[in-house]
Amino acid sequence: MTRAEIMVSGTVQGVGFRPFIHRLAMRHGITGSVANTAAGVLIIADGPAPAVQRFRQAISEEAPPLAVIAGLTEKKTCIPATGRHAAFRILDSIPTGETIGPVTPDADVCSACLRELFDPADRRYLYPFINCTDCGPRYTLIAQTPYDRPTTAMADFPMCAACLTEYQDPADRRFHAQATCCSICGPQLTLTDAGGVRQETDAPLLAVAELLHAGNIVAIKGLGGFHLAVDATNATAVARLRARKGRPAKPFAIMAPDAAMVETFARITTDERPWLTDSRKPVILLVKKTPFPLAEDVAPANRLIGVMLPYTPLHHLLFAHGSFQALVMTSGNLSGSPIVKGNDEALAALAGIADFFLLHNRRIISRTDDSVLRLAADGQVTFLRRARSFVPTGLPLATDAGRTLALGAMQKNTVCLTRGDQAFVSQHIGDLDNPETIRQQEVLNNHLMALLRVEPDLIVHDLHPDYPSSRYARHLQNKDRATVAVQHHHAHAVACMAEHGLTGPVLAVILDGTGYGPDRTVWGGEVLVAEHATYYRAAHFTPVPMPGGEAAIREPWRMAISHLAAAFGPAFRDLPLPVLAEHQEQITILTQMMARGINSPLTSSCGRLFDAVAALLDLRYSVSYEGQAAAELEMLILPDTPDPGHYDFAIEYPADRPWLLEGAPLIRAVVEDIVAQAPAPVVSHRFHNALAALFAETCQRLREKTGLTQVVLSGGVFQNMTLLASLTEKLTADGFAVYAHHLVPPNDGGLALGQAVAGRAIFRQRHAPQPASATCGSIREDLFHELA
Repeated sequence: MTRAEIMVSGTVQGVGFRPFIHRLAMRHGITGSVANTAAGVLIIADGPAPAVQRFRQAISEEAPPLAVIAGLTEKKTCIPATGRHAAFRILDSIPTGETIGPVTPDADVCSACLRELFDPADRRYLYPFINCTDCGPRYTLIAQTPYDRPTTAMADFPMCAACLTEYQDPADRRFHAQATCCSICGPQLTLTDAGGVRQETDAPLLAVAELLHAGNIVAIKGLGGFHLAVDATNATAVARLRARKGRPAKPFAIMAPDAAMVETFARITTDERPWLTDSRKPVILLVKKTPFPLAEDVAPANRLIGVMLPYTPLHHLLFAHGSFQALVMTSGNLSGSPIVKGNDEALAALAGIADFFLLHNRRIISRTDDSVLRLAADGQVTFLRRARSFVPTGLPLATDAGRTLALGAMQKNTVCLTRGDQAFVSQHIGDLDNPETIRQQEVLNNHLMALLRVEPDLIVHDLHPDYPSSRYARHLQNKDRATVAVQHHHAHAVACMAEHGLTGPVLAVILDGTGYGPDRTVWGGEVLVAEHATYYRAAHFTPVPMPGGEAAIREPWRMAISHLAAAFGPAFRDLPLPVLAEHQEQITILTQMMARGINSPLTSSCGRLFDAVAALLDLRYSVSYEGQAAAELEMLILPDTPDPGHYDFAIEYPADRPWLLEGAPLIRAVVEDIVAQAPAPVVSHRFHNALAALFAETCQRLREKTGLTQVVLSGGVFQNMTLLASLTEKLTADGFAVYAHHLVPPNDGGLALGQAVAGRAIFRQRHAPQPASATCGSIREDLFHELA
């Protein structure tokens, strides 16, 4: 007789793994036990050796749909027949231990539950919280681990006799389904008006469908927070939502009932379809069809529309009751703030926006937004926001990052907690320019540390000393916790390196809007030579002033004036450009500010260069959301049009400092085309092509000096699929190995990953100094010599 002690690690809690093991044991005649532990699932399997072997093999081959087995260890011993367990049992969880297995992300409602949802004979018919071991909420309702009902929001709902019978029946799909419930014992819906007054109705979802058809804005409590919903075909309702939310132009995400309906207003490529219908149901950016049958104001000045399919029973019921072509389902929050999750919180924060509220009484433990993806022409995926259904899945690291907490960026903040060779990047939190987001970051830090049972001994933050995260890091610092500051663009580079298991040195093209440089200027158009612990600034755009500081981010016309002055000198005033005519009265003040250095920090930002070109084209003089001008500039490029070539560019090669990528020739060429009345799409296309050619040339010249052949691409500008594809194609054709982001966003939402890995490497280097590698030494010695 054989006894196997099997330890399974990975995503094996909250996915029906123990019931699955119980069923396998019954099939193979195995006795023993299975239990959740701090590190995974522990199985004791007694039986004849061949049966134990078949049982062990079936664990890997037949795992439940949501399970991800990361490791499986087995220790066998011989036991007497009298020592065999009499039966196979599911034991209570073993909560002790220093580590904990991965926490399961939330899951889409499964097909079996959907069949029951719409089956009049089923006792859960039309029940909006139906779930089983194969689907439903996980991360958003877990308060602590291991994953058992008493440690979740479902602790508030004792099971009725019927649910308890299913829960205890090994043959039932809801055997040990921790969130199982029904209309008798589970959460319930409530409909209220904007003042919180309950609306008398026996069918809240049917009432909501009628309200949406009538043009009302309804705040709907979902899985990880509230959505603000309107009928996407009702232009008046969409306009009212924009006005009330103070969101004049940023595209809204929409939800459609199925892929067939999506195809009535958007094109779905072969690569996009699996992501759209994937069980994680992210928002996918798709190309609009022409004519576009939804309200144009859903995504103004944009060829793309963000679309997701229903992922909760409530969503499916809403579409069944309402027969909508599509609904706007935008995050229920104020701009830049975290998504609202609590009933009272929503009634207070969203009362000026929503006409009605669809509430439920199941607590949301972790507020979590929808994930947003965009696919390139080659099918590669880029996250714009990584959140619901992907968080808190761990990311494998090529190095040991210890116990590190990285506090992320100022914008699009996420945090990252590491545990050895795994990194756990949080869901999107928001922008750290308001007190509520700062408070929620602290709440999430504590929640992640508790869930993963990690007490960090290193806190990593941005180099900028006055960011809220930097102040928070100093607050957390004590004798057991050190702090390390990591430069913004170095963190971007290392984030991409970590994602691909690279340790460097590599060439890193980092393009974004804003990042604090050690020279106290604003970086953003950088080519670095990077390792985890060190980097060298090899090349960057020639800095120009940002007249008005942050005002230049909100008003791109200011950057147009700055770049015109740098490219043409005082004669720029005489150019026949609409942007100059529109802002004639402000030009003198701006030029004086720049000349005297008054509130005009220098910037090498590629994002600000995009802003300048957008303003020169009379496309956008002010923005209402980050990256708006750059996004609209990309949208000008017409698909499937002949390549118009690229503008000339120039690189200056100083002997003793970083190379300078000259923006002035690009600006002069853009102006020449505008004056010659070249079509705006052609100007935009040539500008994009010029940037790709410029950075490809820079990498080629750096390879000649360093021998480096790996290039990582990071920063928010690489959300631009046109530039990403063009530069990747050129670099690949030139023999480079090119790495872009596919697991975390290239924007600041992925920065915390790079901070964590770089911060730990810097900390180790400081406390255990090692000689620089020969490669890095040769780079530093040779990099800035004048090229032959």
